[in-house]
Amino acid sequence: MDIFIGGVKARKILDSRGNPTIEVEVTALNEKGDIVGVGKAAAPSGASTGKHEVVAFPKEGVDFSVKKIAGISSKLRGLKIEAQNEIDSLLRRLDGSSKLENIGGNAVVATSLAIAKAAASAKGMPLYRHLGGEKATRLPYPLGNVLGGGAHAGRMAPDIQEFLSIPVGAKKFFDAAFANSMVHKKVRALIEAVDRTFTGGKGDEGAWAPNLNNTQALEIVANACESASDELGFEVRPALDFASSGMYDEKTGKYVYEREGKSLDPGEQLEFILDLIKTYHLFYVEDPFREDDFESFAELTKKVGKKVLICGDDLFVTNVERIKKGIAMGAANAVLIKPNQVGTLSETKAAVELAKGNGYITTMSHRSGETPDETIAHLAVGLGCPIIKTGAVGGERVAKLNELIRIEEELGKKAMMGELR
Repeated sequence: MDIFIGGVKARKILDSRGNPTIEVEVTALNEKGDIVGVGKAAAPSGASTGKHEVVAFPKEGVDFSVKKIAGISSKLRGLKIEAQNEIDSLLRRLDGSSKLENIGGNAVVATSLAIAKAAASAKGMPLYRHLGGEKATRLPYPLGNVLGGGAHAGRMAPDIQEFLSIPVGAKKFFDAAFANSMVHKKVRALIEAVDRTFTGGKGDEGAWAPNLNNTQALEIVANACESASDELGFEVRPALDFASSGMYDEKTGKYVYEREGKSLDPGEQLEFILDLIKTYHLFYVEDPFREDDFESFAELTKKVGKKVLICGDDLFVTNVERIKKGIAMGAANAVLIKPNQVGTLSETKAAVELAKGNGYITTMSHRSGETPDETIAHLAVGLGCPIIKTGAVGGERVAKLNELIRIEEELGKKAMMGELR
């Protein structure tokens, strides 16, 4: 029996920063017109965004996007709900711009994901199984932001945007999620030992935002990971997200570390990162160079080989053409996946499949301005991403982590952790 799209309704809601974003609700109808499924999806927003990603909202704002969805709902009503590729192509045509500037990338992605969730609901199955079938049994390793700087924190915080932990030795997702929570707690205690004036301030993603320089912050996170590893009996490794496009000065061609009063050219940045990898045994480094510097990404990737994941976020923006360029140049060996960077589920899936097919590790990711929507937890399992980046604490972050705990429980003995190599 065919199932069709019924109602499509958009609403303005709050994100975790108190800013407006959009949620879309879709109903699924059977041939008699009865409602047999419902799907809701909300779109997040990023503080540090790549210049090549789609536009979150039209210049007129969220309310305009809500009206746009109301205006195109009649064109979606009655379409076969499982024709995801065709629906997503139609959404792009209805917008009419490459960067989704007319309807808004957030409105389009929320609609696309809500349709997929309604289709899953109509089939009486979770989204991850709707996407991945019976083979969707691997849980991602959580990459948790435990200490923050850059665009996610205050003026006196470190220059590097995210200091992270990843429990690479965990055998179960449950254990991995609680390992990051443990690291987060240990980081606070270590900060307080260095800075007695620390009041417990946090950045956008729930990571501590202390008055420390980069070296002090990295020492603390590395020590917290080591302490957690000893206590838990499995390895927890430190990781970094430089968000380097935000530090890059176009005029001087250098990366500016304002807190430390230094500037590095691309060659010096490369040596700096290699030194950090060696000194702190980093497992993962994200956006170590600006968003168009494929050459430096390739050079770093060649030097570290498979020992470290070099991940492109702003470099790739979940875009198939940019990922193809990276593959051809040997730039990075991991890709960050953010559905609202590209606009639709179909394009997100294509990006994951291209990356995986060429030996790149895929990391499903949240944004700094989040909602309690748990969709990316299902995308990580359904699309087979071995890492998920979704914070360590905080209601909108924990919503994804707890959903993955439920998925692992539902899978039972079939559940396995993702493959990182």
